[in-house]
Amino acid sequence: MIGLDTNIIVRYLAQDDPVQSRKADACIGQLSETRPGFLSLVVVAETAWVLKSVYRLSDAAIAMAVERLLQASELVVQNEQQVFYAIAMAKQGEASLADALIGALGSQVGCDHTLTFDRKAARLPEFELL
Repeated sequence: MIGLDTNIIVRYLAQDDPVQSRKADACIGQLSETRPGFLSLVVVAETAWVLKSVYRLSDAAIAMAVERLLQASELVVQNEQQVFYAIAMAKQGEASLADALIGALGSQVGCDHTLTFDRKAARLPEFELL
């Protein structure tokens, strides 16, 4: 397994730098189910943040991009079930992928809820407004 950093994933998704995008494509093209690439939760969250802040993608578009990554058999995503949940919430417009992921991870470890000042995140069942 080979860990992949956010910048590799962003170049692969965005295809906006001819040199780096080609290298990212080649890197991911060399991965396989027996020698997969690993995406940590930090990479997933950073990718969502970059796609939102730099590329100005909507929450639904970000969710669809991350979903493509999860569907790739040559990639392993940390806490895949929680990421799938976050994708579903973002696609429905319930919250950003990052917020939904925060709530899902809290639930996974037994949190009764996650406190927030974010009214949009508080629409998710895992959150409660402070």
